[in-house]
Amino acid sequence: MIDLRLLRQFVAVAEELHFHRAAARLHMSQPPLTAAMRRLEEDIGTRLIARGNRTLGLTAAGQTLLVEARATLQQAEQALRRTREAAAGQTGSLRVGYVGSALYGRLPGLIRRFRQAFPQVQLHLQEATSRQQQQWLREERIDLGVLIPPIPSADLTLQRFDHDRLAIALPRTHALAQQQVTVAMLADEAFVSWPAGEGIGFHAQVLGVCTAAGFTPRVVQEAQGMHAVLSLVAVDAGVAIVPASMASFRPEEVVYRLIDGAEAGFQLQFCTRPETAGPVLQHFMAMAAHEGMS
Repeated sequence: MIDLRLLRQFVAVAEELHFHRAAARLHMSQPPLTAAMRRLEEDIGTRLIARGNRTLGLTAAGQTLLVEARATLQQAEQALRRTREAAAGQTGSLRVGYVGSALYGRLPGLIRRFRQAFPQVQLHLQEATSRQQQQWLREERIDLGVLIPPIPSADLTLQRFDHDRLAIALPRTHALAQQQVTVAMLADEAFVSWPAGEGIGFHAQVLGVCTAAGFTPRVVQEAQGMHAVLSLVAVDAGVAIVPASMASFRPEEVVYRLIDGAEAGFQLQFCTRPETAGPVLQHFMAMAAHEGMS
């Protein structure tokens, strides 16, 4: 193996074709440089520099080494630069899971600004339920989740990110669609929902709102994810209680009515594995925190 320092010294000699000028360029005296070139030739086992009375030249082997040495030094510098960029969180990747309603709040703007600030970071985005995100975090398939709390275990860390509230979603053809609707007016309606285990916190909140209105929702069909739930509402499969932020989804087919009261508000939170907060994730979280305070 050849020391990179020897290669740099050889490139200087080969480009200057003069030991004194090469030594000055390298900020060293000439005798150690001359000795270094002889040692390099001994290590390789062939002459690299053709020495004359006043001028130097390169042998065929020296010319080949000059091409390869330049490429090797360039690759070494690139490796160091990329390593430093990765350590600083300027390159790498970030895998983000999110519940469907997160795309209608702060998340899209945050992603857009993060891409602009860190264009060399690869962002991988995947919609998933709160339960799926927790499982993926434990399996190290994502680095960050955007979900609705609570979560059932203490091995993951939560941090506030965004807020939303509940709304009633009705097919536009529904008899109540042109009225001011309250939750109590849905007591006899068929509901479209999702498996409770996929989003414990949101499901419990919806059930609590209905219970406070005097009934338990009669669920006739379940669907994975909020987009699927609203798509079923759009085809008159039933009514649903959904995040109000999604009111721009299929508005020509679905009518949305906000639910009043503090009990209708809820949080979206970041969820992470506390032991794996690398520099890229730290930058993303710091940007979100800064924007949240502004």
